[in-house]
Amino acid sequence: MNGFDTLIYEKQDGVAWLTLNRPEVHNAVNLRMRDELWMALEAVNIDPDVNVIVLKGGGDLAFSSGADIGDFGSAPSYIEARRGRQERDIFGRLLATEKPLIAAIQGYALGGGLEIALCCDLRLASEDARLGLPESRLAYIPSAGGTQTLPRLIGPGRALDLILSGDPVSADEALAMGLVQWVVPRPQLEAQAGELARRLLARPQAALRLAKTAVRLGLDLPLAEGLRLEARLRARLAGGPLAV
Repeated sequence: MNGFDTLIYEKQDGVAWLTLNRPEVHNAVNLRMRDELWMALEAVNIDPDVNVIVLKGGGDLAFSSGADIGDFGSAPSYIEARRGRQERDIFGRLLATEKPLIAAIQGYALGGGLEIALCCDLRLASEDARLGLPESRLAYIPSAGGTQTLPRLIGPGRALDLILSGDPVSADEALAMGLVQWVVPRPQLEAQAGELARRLLARPQAALRLAKTAVRLGLDLPLAEGLRLEARLRARLAGGPLAV
């Protein structure tokens, strides 16, 4: 797919590589990038030749430093800004994606940049990565899902420490708290992300997508309802009668 200004889209052997490509501003997410990322995600979700998606940052310094403050106040009105965000909700689009999502994180992943990574299923970080939600230092709160996705991932206590302090953590600290699943040397980050994608490609895709759905939806259900959801999805996979 061509024609993007802030994003690089590459498709290879069943994997879609989406690169946030504004390295001159640490891949800060502006309105243009939000729109282009939305369009790319819509495309890969309906592309039968894509089964795994990898998100990464362009350049050497950052996965993404978060929202581009240069966009603040640029919309015609607050109502228009809110409507645009709702219509192109990239965070909701990421969370609703059935295909496995991998975030390959180098350098800084801050604010909305970290919130993008939190919407992915698997996260690899390079040894130099720094991850955090600094919004409290700006008299703000994480508002792209971070207050909800982070505690579900690492527990409320650790999440509150990161959110209230605004302090970033190192890759090793992120690994210890479960914020990322792997830490790798910087030169190996892209290769390791590709290897992980190939491992997932070798699995039955219907099973992967339904297992992901079971985990994602089940987190918000009581255990008994979650078990019924699991049974229904298992029956769908097996082609048998749906469980009640």
